Amino acid sequence: MTFTDSATLDPVTTTVPRPRSLYGSLWRAVPRELGFLLLTLPVVIVSFTVLVTGISTGFSTLVTFFGIFLIIGSLWAARGFGMLELLRLRWAGRPAIPGPDWTKPAATGFWARLFGTLLNPHYWLHLLHGLVVNFAVGLFTWILSFTWTIVAMSGLTYWFYSRFIPTGRGDWHLSDWITRTFAPGWTPDTVLADDLIALGIGVIFALTLPFITRGMTMLHYLVAVGMLGRFRIAELQGEVADLSASRTAAVSAEGTALRRLERDIHDGPQQRLVRLQMDLAAAERQLASNPDAARTLISEARDQSREALEELRALSRGFAPPILLDRGLIAALESLAVRSPVPVTLVNALPSPVLLPQEIERNAYFVASELLTNVAKHASATSIALRVELVEAGELQISVTDDGRGGATVVAAHGLAGLEERLRGLGGRLVIESPEGGPTEISALLPLS
Repeated sequence: MTFTDSATLDPVTTTVPRPRSLYGSLWRAVPRELGFLLLTLPVVIVSFTVLVTGISTGFSTLVTFFGIFLIIGSLWAARGFGMLELLRLRWAGRPAIPGPDWTKPAATGFWARLFGTLLNPHYWLHLLHGLVVNFAVGLFTWILSFTWTIVAMSGLTYWFYSRFIPTGRGDWHLSDWITRTFAPGWTPDTVLADDLIALGIGVIFALTLPFITRGMTMLHYLVAVGMLGRFRIAELQGEVADLSASRTAAVSAEGTALRRLERDIHDGPQQRLVRLQMDLAAAERQLASNPDAARTLISEARDQSREALEELRALSRGFAPPILLDRGLIAALESLAVRSPVPVTLVNALPSPVLLPQEIERNAYFVASELLTNVAKHASATSIALRVELVEAGELQISVTDDGRGGATVVAAHGLAGLEERLRGLGGRLVIESPEGGPTEISALLPLS
């Protein structure tokens, strides 16, 4: 068994990285945001044309049954344009907006689902977005961003292309107007003055371009959040459902753990203690008449008590071993790896120092113990890698990789199923990658909150 530390695999430095400037981050986002804004005009024109044609034709032919299908088709087209807007915003670097639940209201059958479209308010909001709101907002943001970009580029390059512009006697120069208005009598070089004025305007517009692209993109994003995203009440209902499922899973996992503990105690220490009691009673009866037999029974009783004590210690280690409480998670995992029948390489990738909640450490130890036990029983492996690390999502990840036969799946009433249920009750999840022939990697993620 070997132990490695993150200092050898991934050296940890105490140097604090220099924070990126806000203005620099705005400039890095300009290409994507400007691309998003410049593509907005063709998108809103196509969206407006398709939806106006479809919905107006549908309502005008509503007296016929065919008009209903045109209206429903327009609603589906509005949904498509709305989802395209969400994808474009994600491409522009904005956070993902949870999409609506298109299955509500629930309906069965083709006709019920078809006409259920008319009862779903998300379709009508998407129609209003593509038909009116996004058309108006898109024209405004496109005109402003396009104009700002053109003025910046024109001003910065005016000194070059102005030499190729034909001039005439009646040409108007901005520098002449400025000198006549603010400095009468001063006659500067008109060409040079115009170049400098245009360059100054171009620099101002170029320096403020990131604020324009960010502001216009955020305007689209806020409109999309209000009209294209999931209703807040639907999010709350989903959270309530998740919490209810987690609570049910936690109760079920706790019940399974208690039944397992009861079975282990009944099949192990309880049987040995019953045997111990019987041996002591038999020794007591033979103590006066047959001392040798009594000593033999007492010796066997002592062995039974020692084995019962070892089994009780093994059961306690499965829940919260003393080393976990005294020295922390890594020391407990080292002890767990030493006792594994399959050689284990423990990789500690936790930042140092790190202080984990005691409940998180206890559950992490239990998960690692279950995974190592599962490998030893079923994988036919010759080596195991156990890795502990923190991931960006604010979760503690326990990964077990073995070189066994693979094919690990979650089967009801078996080890991985119980472990998955326990993790779900804790708000975590189990990720399994186990192709036939191996290797198998199983990762358990525990939220730290």
